Amino acid sequence: MKIERVTVEDARELLSVYAPYVRETAVSFEYEVPTLDEFEDRIRKITKVLPYIKAVEGNEILGYAYAGKFKERKAYDRSVEVTVYVRKDKKRSGVGRLLYEALEKSLRDMGILNMNACIAFPREEDGHLTLDSVRFHEKMGFRLVGTFHNSGYKFNTWYDMVWMEKLIGEHRENPSPVKFGEWSVL
Repeated sequence: MKIERVTVEDARELLSVYAPYVRETAVSFEYEVPTLDEFEDRIRKITKVLPYIKAVEGNEILGYAYAGKFKERKAYDRSVEVTVYVRKDKKRSGVGRLLYEALEKSLRDMGILNMNACIAFPREEDGHLTLDSVRFHEKMGFRLVGTFHNSGYKFNTWYDMVWMEKLIGEHRENPSPVKFGEWSVL
């Protein structure tokens, strides 16, 4: 398995990874699967400034991860929101871990200090949402920092949303500027 940069040409295959999460789960709070054009646009916007990577085995994409700006104001530059999706038949195979380890290294090299994850959270696990994402993030060193109650409504159910964070760098006075757009996979 290799970790590589995502390109716009990967959009169709990435959508095939993402679409089941939209259609069948409350992991994503989107109701409709994005169009290919919308997904390509998302890739273009993200890759200009932050890492967007894929796990590849042979010629198949097994999963992907990316970082997005946490907030637009300058003071938030050293914090990002991270996301990972793994092909459903490859869950619990180490793909997510490998992606997040590579993403974290890229972000640290850019000067990012905080990785934040916004995660759909069931008060009771159901057929559309489990605690798997929270457990995965805990294993990756994230800690719970907040809960927003009844934040998302999908499949006739109200779901909470939790924020988890992982501090990946030293928070010192006068930190170096973030090197947006300057990221590598390894």
